[in-house]
Amino acid sequence: MTEKTTKKTTTEDKRIDEKVIYIGKKPSMSYVLAVVTEFNGNGSKEVILKARGRSISTAVDTAEIVRNRFITNAKIKNIIIGTESVTNEEGRESNVSSIEISLTTI
Repeated sequence: MTEKTTKKTTTEDKRIDEKVIYIGKKPSMSYVLAVVTEFNGNGSKEVILKARGRSISTAVDTAEIVRNRFITNAKIKNIIIGTESVTNEEGRESNVSSIEISLTTI
């Protein structure tokens, strides 16, 4: 018999998770809408955009569109770049670049 462990999520964990937006293959404006909704609708003071590989340029575009067109008082708080090791379908490991862009309103 296996024992099932459950982790209770606190409101603090939920708030941290809500403010992270993972960038993928959708158009930039889809993520811009998500960021603007997070700032205006949910009242967040900080939003983090996370992307890997080819999606990095979409993350940068999203951050710039938000700052220049929609939320002009948004500032870039921090940018973290790195490399992650990813295993593909064939079982080979490859390195993929990653970025985290923290946007904040004052």
